[in-house]
This record gives sequence, structure tokens and C-alpha cells, in this order.
Amino acid sequence: MKKFLLGLHKWLGLLTGIIVIIVSLTGAIYVFHDDLKKIIYPNHYYLNTKEVEYRQSPLPYSEIEYLAQQAVGMEYPINRVDIYPAKNRTWVFRSLKTTKEAFGIHQEILYYKRVFINPYTGEVQQVEDTQYEFFYQVLQLHRNLWLGSKYGGWFVGGSTVLFLIICLTGIYLWWPKKWKGKTLKRSFAFDFSVHWKRLNYDLHNLLGMYSFLLALIIGFTGILFAFPAFSTQLEKTLNKVDEKKFQLMEPVVYDTVHQILPSTLDNALYYVLQTYPSADMISLRIGDKESTAHNLQVRLEQDKTSKFQWLFFDKVTGQITSLKDHTYQTLALGSKVNSLKYDLHVGTIWGYPTKITAFIGSLICASLPLTGFVIWYNKSRKRKKKK
Repeated sequence: MKKFLLGLHKWLGLLTGIIVIIVSLTGAIYVFHDDLKKIIYPNHYYLNTKEVEYRQSPLPYSEIEYLAQQAVGMEYPINRVDIYPAKNRTWVFRSLKTTKEAFGIHQEILYYKRVFINPYTGEVQQVEDTQYEFFYQVLQLHRNLWLGSKYGGWFVGGSTVLFLIICLTGIYLWWPKKWKGKTLKRSFAFDFSVHWKRLNYDLHNLLGMYSFLLALIIGFTGILFAFPAFSTQLEKTLNKVDEKKFQLMEPVVYDTVHQILPSTLDNALYYVLQTYPSADMISLRIGDKESTAHNLQVRLEQDKTSKFQWLFFDKVTGQITSLKDHTYQTLALGSKVNSLKYDLHVGTIWGYPTKITAFIGSLICASLPLTGFVIWYNKSRKRKKKK
């Protein structure tokens, strides 16, 4: 049994090694992409004036959208907006069009542009060709190896599945025969005085062991992103555990949204900004022209995608038609798992401590194929010399 698992561990590692290294290194970079972008591109994300020239409230949304659309060009219709209630932040208007059937990132992304605008003055601070922006390229390399979602997604997703098998076989092969004495010590402690070949072997074994649970979490959540159909089915299956808990919920009575501005969308956003002044971000999807509702997603905590509320406003009356509360107390088990997948994958779930942990874990995952390859190469050379 052990010989079979050793062979499986070795050959799966050799098969997926390059992909695991690329995905792990790009993942490590992307952990801090939000922080780095604010440092590298401050003019994109923060108001570029030191004077307090913003008003108590921003300009009407429709006026800001018009200015953003003029800045990017009418041939690039805006389909999403990231709105920040913080008084020192710009609003970000996105224009994205893709074709999922294409091979290669440059064929898949037809265009992706973003406009960063001061919502209090209407000043356009930056127009970015996001398709060629460094961190977006890193993300696409991480997701699909620049091969496009249809083709590269399967390479990355499949390699991640095999990586989980490698992790499970690895922990079995590491498991100490005796939980005492030198055997136990060698299974947990590094000895830097040994020959470099033995040190490489220990680095592979011990770093793999110490990062085992973290690698499983990162790998499993990565599979949920790579295979949306699997993620949806898992959510539905796990939700059945909690389905009775939500059957007796009382109907909700929504606030009246006062129509003080000519546009129902302007009034909807004004209501959300007044209701959630400390929210991290409000995301507005405007690409679906056939929808009968304005939908605004309110991210309640900074950098966390797992705690949000989704509000739907009737486009004619401007009143709230439904509100989806995506917080831990209100979600069934499957929806809970699905909402946490990004925060777990990137490490934002508990702020910088878990981001740093995810960063270090990603670097360890990138090192394992390298140390594993060295072990295989040394043994191969040894066998050839014997022959």
C-alpha cells in the first residue's frame, strides 16, 4: 500500500508541479493585491486633493455615471460600479466584455476598462486599461494560466484536485511509525546540520506536514472557484441540513424609500449610502437592461466578501422588493460555505494575520514541487549510477 501511494504521490507531483508552482506564486502575490494597488496607484483609489472640497453628500449617481461614461467612451458601456462610502475614496466604474469560448486571455477579454472618479466634484482622476494592468494579469495567470477560462480553468482546476490527492498521500507517507524517540523528533524538527540532500528531504516532508491543513483549505476553495457547477451543487446539498430552520421565518417589512430625486436609481443609492454609512463598499450591477430591479450589494466589512447584504429596488416605483442578508446568522450551511470561499482562499477572513498565513502557505505550496523534484532527481541519478 505504501509503495503504491509513494508512486502516486511522486508521479502526480511531477505531472502537476509546474502548474502548482505558478498558481501558488501568483496566489501569494494576489493575497495583498488590494493593499499593493492602493500604494502603487494612490491616484486611482484616493481623492487627489488635500483640501476638503467634497460635499456632505456626493453628486447624484446618474450625473457621475454620465461623466464616467463620457470619459471611457460610449463604445465601452459601463456594467458595474464600485461605490465607497468613505469620504476619501473615488468611485470605480467598470466596462468589461468577454467571450468565454475563446482560447487565450487576449482573445477572451475583448475589453476591460475602469474609470476612477471623484464623486463629490465629478473629476475623472484616472482611466485605466485594466486588461493590461499587472495585478489583473497575475489574477488571470492564477485562474487559467492565460489560456482563457474555458481551457485554462480545467488545467488549473484539475491540477488542484490532483494537488489535494498529493497532500493526502503526503501526510500518510509522513506519518511516523513510532511516536517516540528519534523517529518522533525527526518527524517534527528540522536539523540544519545534515547533508543538503537530507535537508531538502526534511524541508519537503516537514513543510508539507506543517502546511497540510492550510493547503487543503486553499486547494478546496480553489476547486469551488474552478468548477462553479460543483460549488452550486455542494451549496444545495449542504443547505438541506438547515432548510427547516428557514421555513418559519416571518415576512420582512421594508423601509419606504423616499423619491426625492428624479431617478429611482439615484434614490436607491442615496438610501443605501444613508443606511450603511460605515460599509466598506457598495457594488452596483447595471449591465442587465432587461432586469426590473436595481440591485446593490453592500459589503459590510473591509475586504470581506462573506458579509454583505443584497438589496433589490423596483425600477419603476423605487421601493425595496427584496433584501438578502448574507451574514453568518442568516445563511444555511451550504450558503455559508460558499460565501466564505473567497475569504478562506485569499486569507481575508480575519484580516492581516490570516492574510500573512495564506501568503506563507502559498509560498510553501510553491516550494513543495521543487523540493519533491530534487528528491526524485537525486534518486534517479543514484539508480543510474548503480546500473
